[in-house]
Amino acid sequence: MTEVIKVENLTLRYGNYTAVNNISFTVPKGIIFGYLGPNGSGKTSTIRMLCGIRPPTSGSAYILGYNIATHKQMVKQNIGYMSQKFSLYEDLTVNENLSFFARIYSLSPKEENCRKQEMIKFGQLEGREKVLAGNLSGGLKQRLALGCALIHRPKLLYLDEPTAGVDPLSRKVFWDIIKHLTTQGVTIFLTTHYMDEADGCDLLAFMYRGNMEAFGPPAELKQQKDAGSLEALFIKLVEERERKG
Repeated sequence: MTEVIKVENLTLRYGNYTAVNNISFTVPKGIIFGYLGPNGSGKTSTIRMLCGIRPPTSGSAYILGYNIATHKQMVKQNIGYMSQKFSLYEDLTVNENLSFFARIYSLSPKEENCRKQEMIKFGQLEGREKVLAGNLSGGLKQRLALGCALIHRPKLLYLDEPTAGVDPLSRKVFWDIIKHLTTQGVTIFLTTHYMDEADGCDLLAFMYRGNMEAFGPPAELKQQKDAGSLEALFIKLVEERERKG
């Protein structure tokens, strides 16, 4: 399978503090990759490096074959990002938000119009094109944010706790959408604190205090540690790390 992400001995330090400690992994095309860990474990620092925003202290990483240090612009053109906080413009309509992001990515007027219609249908936002984003429900805001992140057809999509604070039905609809994206060849890089969502990922990595404690498919990881659930697995991994010091 084609490697979308390849990370080799990646490290990030802030002064004497090591946020990400010598991690290595690969992610193939068209899967959902869950990147798990408590706050402060190095997840956001990793994403910043893989988006070409923060240069690593040492090590290397490639996104779709592009080096994050030397081909930052190509990396940024091929990725989409959706944060846990609604970061769109609440005083703009659904249509206007989509147009804004289409123009950021330099889509032609014809392509902009085509992609807007596709994203409105994809996010089930028909009939709400002229509604202010701030007046949408949490689930609809989430789908609009996803549409804006996808409007330029990225091959890799980062989702940073995208379902935090969203009702269960909206979470289900959102997961149906991202699973459909993988059938189209889009690779999903997901952070979440919901273990049921993590169980639905194809591949997982567990981070703790900057270290990658486990990597592999959910079922295999649970079997390796004789854990009946991902919660139990995570507790075992943390206890092992604490004993090591």
